[in-house]
Amino acid sequence: MTDAERNAAQHPEQRPAAGAPLIDLAAQAREVARLAAGTAEEQLAAPTPCSAYAVRHLLGHLVGLTAAFRDAARKELGPTTDTPPGTALPELAPGWRAELAGNLDALAAAWRAPAAWKRETQVGDVTLPGAAAGRFALNELVVHGWDLARATGQDYAPDGPSLDVSYALLAATAAGPESGSPFGAAVPVSADAPLLDRVVALSGRHPDWTPPRNPRAACP
Repeated sequence: MTDAERNAAQHPEQRPAAGAPLIDLAAQAREVARLAAGTAEEQLAAPTPCSAYAVRHLLGHLVGLTAAFRDAARKELGPTTDTPPGTALPELAPGWRAELAGNLDALAAAWRAPAAWKRETQVGDVTLPGAAAGRFALNELVVHGWDLARATGQDYAPDGPSLDVSYALLAATAAGPESGSPFGAAVPVSADAPLLDRVVALSGRHPDWTPPRNPRAACP
């Protein structure tokens, strides 16, 4: 049980309306929007914890994934949802700041709808349950938010419920028969490490990564 679910059970007066999802992407979307707004133009060529990506590619990836998961929530399947990740190195288009900010707002709003979490949907050319897609969307924001913060030297403060969702998702994947998370092989860390460090390590990244050291983890 995540902290958000535990809190809902202990405080029924604070529960969302019937049928509303317990997972809210809004806080993490705002955190990623803050990091993007704090990224200077001269930082776009800087390295990131993702070995194939400079900052501009990471931001381009965020523009694409926020559109894809927004449309997956709405069940508006098409070009944004049926393109596998990694088919091309993502680049930034003019106006990317406004586009990413708008995508993040729309993404959070789309996943507030109870219908987003029901029935199957598609993202990255993969068909999966809506409830799983919502968790993957939040995890993408958490992990890539860390990537962007480390690459640009900004503080990073993901909210506790979002970290809980990411940890549960990545830990379950790493413990599965195929081993390793969708991001890469997990990196060992202490069991009493901060939760953010454990999430980062499960995503295949080294929690102590800082530029200009060579990145040691690949991103899909």
